[in-house]
Amino acid sequence: MAILRKTPQALLCVALGLTVFLRGACGAEAPTEYQVKAVFVYNFSRFVEWPPQAFSAPDEPFVIGILGGDPFGERLDEAVRGERIDQHPLLVRRFRNLGEIGDCRILYIDRSESAQLQQILAALDHRSILTVSDLDGSSQRGVMVQFTTDNNRIRLRINVESARASGLTISSKLLRSADIVGTRDGT
Repeated sequence: MAILRKTPQALLCVALGLTVFLRGACGAEAPTEYQVKAVFVYNFSRFVEWPPQAFSAPDEPFVIGILGGDPFGERLDEAVRGERIDQHPLLVRRFRNLGEIGDCRILYIDRSESAQLQQILAALDHRSILTVSDLDGSSQRGVMVQFTTDNNRIRLRINVESARASGLTISSKLLRSADIVGTRDGT
């Protein structure tokens, strides 16, 4: 499924959309950390390609899940409200534990799940789910996208190996602005 239009204008549109969303959500105030991260999570749906078999139906919802505590509040719901990826409506679902996770395409793993991170990643192994977290060192442990903060700027660390193992392709446009990392054991 080709989700991303491969033009420089696409990246510009995302940047402008982020600016417009944040201005509308925040008024004149600077956006909060999790307002920015919510927009990043939403935009991952546009810069990652899932295998066609990831969806059982052409109009199956594109679910963004949150496992554990929810640092976004309503911010993520606001970012995806009324949006679609191809014919798939975007939805946000919150999961209290690993057993509740069904078919989601993006899973944000909250800091509250730190002690269970390896168990979570093992359970999701080779499923077409983009894993995202801001846990320190999580990208080296197998999380596909890790948020970090550097000089008050949110940066991305991406584990391309983990994404490929799950059948996901991350756009070079997203990779250009990220730090690419591998897992600690080299797998």
